[in-house]
Amino acid sequence: MNPEYRSDVSPAMRIIPREQHSISRKNISKAALRVLYRLHEAGFDAYLVGGAVRDLLLGGHPKDFDVATNATPDEVKGLFRNCRLIGRRFRLAHVVFGPEIIEVATFRGTGEEGGEGGDRHIVDGRIVRDNIWGSIEEDAVRRDFRVNALYYDIADFSVRDYVGGMQDLEDRSMRLIGDPEQRYREDPVRMLRAARLAAKLGFTIDHAAAAPFATLGNLLSEASPARLFDESLKLFLAGHGLKSFRMLEACGLLKFLFPATARALERGDEALRALVEQGLANTDARIAAGKSVTPAFLYAVLLWGEVRDQAHGWMAQGFDMNEAWQRAAVHVVAEQCQRVAIPRRFTFTMEEIWALQPRFEQIHRKRVFRLMSHPRFRAAFDFLLLRAHESPRMRELGEWWNHAQQLPPEMLAAALGGGGVPPASEHTVAATAPARKRRRRRKPAGRGKGDSGGA
Repeated sequence: MNPEYRSDVSPAMRIIPREQHSISRKNISKAALRVLYRLHEAGFDAYLVGGAVRDLLLGGHPKDFDVATNATPDEVKGLFRNCRLIGRRFRLAHVVFGPEIIEVATFRGTGEEGGEGGDRHIVDGRIVRDNIWGSIEEDAVRRDFRVNALYYDIADFSVRDYVGGMQDLEDRSMRLIGDPEQRYREDPVRMLRAARLAAKLGFTIDHAAAAPFATLGNLLSEASPARLFDESLKLFLAGHGLKSFRMLEACGLLKFLFPATARALERGDEALRALVEQGLANTDARIAAGKSVTPAFLYAVLLWGEVRDQAHGWMAQGFDMNEAWQRAAVHVVAEQCQRVAIPRRFTFTMEEIWALQPRFEQIHRKRVFRLMSHPRFRAAFDFLLLRAHESPRMRELGEWWNHAQQLPPEMLAAALGGGGVPPASEHTVAATAPARKRRRRRKPAGRGKGDSGGA
């Protein structure tokens, strides 16, 4: 076995028979079972593997099911008409059942780079291509965390543990397989996965697995920004965003993923921290309730502190309000997209949410109705409510706009024209600016009432 994949745990395999574990086929997707049975009937080894096995053993309900087998990708494709092969770095088979995709991976080996019969390429310690097939034992030690190296055998419904994953489930601990520094150099995103899985599962990160974060965290800057975008969605939009955020901060990894957010929080702005954490908590609650969420709103929350501070800085230099906010938004988004490739359809919405914030303070009749008709008004208003922690003024402003939306348009117009909307409470902003009086247009000299204006 290649020393770089040697685990620091006992290599003895442990088989947990059906009657000694909690996995039931009732909780496994029918599509995954069809793939497993078909491979088994064709004479191949077939195992459910990874996060699905881990979550099933913990009593969860996985959404994704991955399969590991000794069949090659081409052999898998030969068994399933609804199969497509993907990937260059890791050759995989995707078996498609309507909206559900079962990912099938061939057991990966531990052969040397450039060895006969394989295709592995390593650059500066990072695996950029890896298609060497091997045994299930080799496949197990090639995986990242011990809790992700558990295999459910469709042949006898047992669970196979080659690296101590069952013990980690009992200890509720995240431990890496092999040397942590080597494994992070192979794939720096594993550091983010450690934080994400620990937050999701309520586990601790083993000291040996967490120790390299301080010295190797900067390697995340070498990861693909597109891949980091996908990873950020898993961190913040999978129902455990607040826990993930706190774990990233505790591990010292937030600054490598969202540097502007980390800088703003390091300035000690507790109101900003409250805004970010409330935004994450609200997103988690919406996901738990089955409601839709958008990455744009959450990224607007995460980057708000830096955008706000830069906008105020530009205004202090004499720039007009609109240009100041635009400059700040463009600068912060450009910097962030160097780390996390946020698609333009989201950054556009983020910039609109930010740009609308100062307009909530302009309570004049025309401007109120114009703002309320803006297509991003609802998102911007929800954002305003999050800013209640910034100051009593912001809290009162949120209450004012909430009350204004509940009034019929004609009553709101009359109230604004008469000096203000009736307050929602005695603490609500009542000093609403009256509508400006329309100046009479002076008539040009020499024209009377009967003049038509013709030559």
